[in-house]
Amino acid sequence: MEKFSIKTSRLNIRNLNLTDVNDFYVYRSNPDITKYQDFDTLTLEQAEAFIEEQVCKEFGKTGEWVQYGIENKATQRIIGDCAIKLDRHNPRTAEVGITISHLEQKKGYAKEVFLGVLTFLFDSQDIHRIVEIVDAENIASINLLKSSGFRQEGHFIENIFFKGKWGSEFQYAMLKREWDMKLSLCP
Repeated sequence: MEKFSIKTSRLNIRNLNLTDVNDFYVYRSNPDITKYQDFDTLTLEQAEAFIEEQVCKEFGKTGEWVQYGIENKATQRIIGDCAIKLDRHNPRTAEVGITISHLEQKKGYAKEVFLGVLTFLFDSQDIHRIVEIVDAENIASINLLKSSGFRQEGHFIENIFFKGKWGSEFQYAMLKREWDMKLSLCP
């Protein structure tokens, strides 16, 4: 199996492995981190089982989320994870999810990861469209999407029963041509 890797200036987005389990567990066991995620906190055993399940997954299988570790190049430890899923019915449409450890937030890592993944998907994988569904209360993620050039396409009001209550979501998206236009405007 060829190892997945996207490199940014400070980070390496790569396959998770079992040596990541302790760092992974630190943030995936924090309820503040999982608040807007479609997963709950994990025990150490659950974190290990999750990583074992991800180790052999490869990018490109439609309809399947593949989780990658976000490794700080300086420390060689993971500071979060991101997931990529290609749409089951249209593999040129993708969705991305990012989780950054509470110990590493507000350092620009989420945007660095997001832009690295967008570059990979649009520029080397011929993705046509990236769609993001975000909890309407997740202001940090909404700001990341807007600052990255995504446009809001929809507002779903109380469309999901999530963690014991009805929640609302926004849908954001970007097309390859919008990405290319954004890049052409940047000096």
